[in-house]
Amino acid sequence: MIQILKKLINSILFCKGSKLNLWILTEERPKKEVLGAIIEKFAKDRGIACFINNIRILPLLNDDKTFTFTYEVKGLDSQVVNKIFIKTVSGYSSFVDFLVFFQEKEPTLNDTPIYAIEETKTDDAESRNTGVYQRASKFVYIEYYYPNIKKIMLYSLQVNQKEEATPTNVFGTRCLLTIGVEILGKRLDPEVMIPFTSIEEVIEAKNAMRQPPKGNVPINIYKIGNKIQVSGRLFKSGGLAHDPNIGSLSLICSTLRTLGWKGELEITLHGLSQEHVNATNKFIKIANRFNIGLEGLTIAKLKEKEYYWRYDTQGEKLGTIFVHLVVDNFTNGFSIYENHAGCERGYFLTSRGEPIVVEKYKDREAYKAGDKSQIIHIPDLVLADLDRLKIINVEGKKDTTMEQGIQELNNFDAFENTYIKTYYPDYTEIIRTVVIYGGVKEAIDRIEVSFLLNKEGKMVLGIQAPELFREAIRNLLDYWRLK
Repeated sequence: MIQILKKLINSILFCKGSKLNLWILTEERPKKEVLGAIIEKFAKDRGIACFINNIRILPLLNDDKTFTFTYEVKGLDSQVVNKIFIKTVSGYSSFVDFLVFFQEKEPTLNDTPIYAIEETKTDDAESRNTGVYQRASKFVYIEYYYPNIKKIMLYSLQVNQKEEATPTNVFGTRCLLTIGVEILGKRLDPEVMIPFTSIEEVIEAKNAMRQPPKGNVPINIYKIGNKIQVSGRLFKSGGLAHDPNIGSLSLICSTLRTLGWKGELEITLHGLSQEHVNATNKFIKIANRFNIGLEGLTIAKLKEKEYYWRYDTQGEKLGTIFVHLVVDNFTNGFSIYENHAGCERGYFLTSRGEPIVVEKYKDREAYKAGDKSQIIHIPDLVLADLDRLKIINVEGKKDTTMEQGIQELNNFDAFENTYIKTYYPDYTEIIRTVVIYGGVKEAIDRIEVSFLLNKEGKMVLGIQAPELFREAIRNLLDYWRLK
């Protein structure tokens, strides 16, 4: 009861000042359930009483009907938070899924966020490395720009979590907890998933894990006097590009530093040469941050930090995400698959609401044998028009690559036969179309293109745009009372 009273008092005192806005910057297509989790986390941390009801993500329009490239999140009733806004950004390297700011004005590159959030739908059931290690490097990397930022791993699992986590997952999760990452949305065994308490415990736990097949470089940890060596290959595809190991080695080294190791830290058996070590690589920035060496090589000391992110004004996904959100919020239509450029691939949603993984090949073994016809070409967005029983396959492109997008419409046979016709047999028509972002044109001259969002925010419908698109834009304009 005392804690509740304290929170209420803090909330009342805070409310006497001006109400600030939550700004959420992301490379991803924002999802309602994820936004709800972020808002709940913020409210809990601040001791704020609020109501969250029927979250909607609405494009903000100017009086001249142009898009502001800002979305407003509706559904929060709070005496502390004024409004919630979403902006699409691009990271220069290894960007977390969400940066959250709490301030009045739109964030600038010099503002400091309150949260760095990585969201994933991947768990042990699909991938050991992707679920923990590859994403872990993002938390280590961001420390180079925002030391001591609150870090959160948010699991939005759509498949059942495994009853018993793999040793890889256990070790990685314990490392994340040790470096201060809070884990939300996933069941953690309180007896097993706990932070490490000593350097020796980390070394013992890692070295006790099963070794890789013969010929692979194992990740092992050796303490020799005032030096700790961690073995692990970093060379791949002609350079410093082994993402799973960049993630695991970064996380291990960060964990050791967090536990108080002040001596040398060195990566061995990395497979790199001096020409592979350059200042633009994310691992080099991590190495500078935590004073990590590479055996036999010299790592330059970085003098100045570049910016961590920028507002996205060029990506093709600005168009496809806009269409996705407008359809989702202003019609009865909905997305059954999404693969927006630079975003995490979604699951294919069957007519029964079951999420399934979209395969890359009809027959993987035949493809490996040289049969390129086995490739399943995947649209950027697939929408279901529930009212008209139509499926819309969308290829997203920039204005400069429109012709390429039109040509790619011819490649969707395998995807449609394998997934749409199988799981949506009652839908009477499949439409293939292109959505364009960029340029300054205010008209569409190709019938294959159904929607254009130009760089000035002008929204243009094609002459053969699906009725679902027309309905969405019509309702959007009506909502903002723009005729």
